[in-house]
Amino acid sequence: MKRWYLYPFSLGYHLGTALRNRMYDWGLFTSKKFSTPIIGVGNLSVGGSGKSPMVMYLAEYLSKYYRTGVLSRGYGRVTKGYSIVNYNSNYKLVGDEAMQLFERFRNRFVIGVCEDRVYGAKKIIEDMDLEVLILDDSYQHRAIQPGLNLLLTDYNDPYFKDYILPAGDLRESRHGMSRAHIIMVTKCPDDLTEEKKLYYISRIRPRNYQKVFFSAIAYDENIIGSDSMMPVKNLDYYDVLLVTGIANPAQLLKEISKYNQRVKHLQYKDHHNFTEDDVKKILTEFKKLGEYAIVLTTEKDYVRLKSFDSLRNKLFYWPINVEIDKQEEFNKIIQNYVRKI
Repeated sequence: MKRWYLYPFSLGYHLGTALRNRMYDWGLFTSKKFSTPIIGVGNLSVGGSGKSPMVMYLAEYLSKYYRTGVLSRGYGRVTKGYSIVNYNSNYKLVGDEAMQLFERFRNRFVIGVCEDRVYGAKKIIEDMDLEVLILDDSYQHRAIQPGLNLLLTDYNDPYFKDYILPAGDLRESRHGMSRAHIIMVTKCPDDLTEEKKLYYISRIRPRNYQKVFFSAIAYDENIIGSDSMMPVKNLDYYDVLLVTGIANPAQLLKEISKYNQRVKHLQYKDHHNFTEDDVKKILTEFKKLGEYAIVLTTEKDYVRLKSFDSLRNKLFYWPINVEIDKQEEFNKIIQNYVRKI
């Protein structure tokens, strides 16, 4: 157990979340269904399961065939209510994840934010005439009932080895996996064997209506700055100041180590709102590095850090994508769901 001494508090948390779920299961709390196909993406744990790259994958794929939208809460923004992300938006107005999507894909699909998922879903579907909607981080938002629920679990920290908050990192009990139609084991190693896949499937114990898939993070061959890009293999020529504000930077650190051992890491909490004092600290650490140095960050952190002019010409981010094992089979399930509605 991660924090065994907090187990008594987990019992109370478990009772609260279990009762809430039962209320939805019994129909005492309303769970809205939509005629438009809705795909929910989420997890049982707190952060770090790879939701952002999975949402990117789904939105990019579906937008080739359908009028597609993505709706998120807009975590970390200073505004409230419903909003569509556009060229006048920034991370303070819509949140870093929504802004990250827009920065990469622009107008390939519609991106909206709203803390009231039911209202936001109704609004974005009707206003934008959507054919399919993806709900980001929606697994515990049961006021909407997605037609297809995609549950993510980190290969290195799977939900079946975790415990309910605060002793562990689960937002609800492991039984919550039963609401999923697809369970995606994310951040798998490149050398994942069939035996290891079978082990994970045996621990997940999927129902007959569930399908288990495995995916890995694919790092781009280039890192990207405000007006330039550089092959990642050239990282070895530089001292690197890595700045992260994500839930779990372990895999990023491991990937960087393949190219460079001269890395100084400044780690902040997930969705950290960088301040002028933070930037002063970043610049102070940067000046301690060698003559040839860069500041490297994640794509999500970049949408926040790039607003500071003092970092602009030093700052690069490393794009990531998701690679899915048995991708054609996965895509077919997604397509079949959207078509049948």
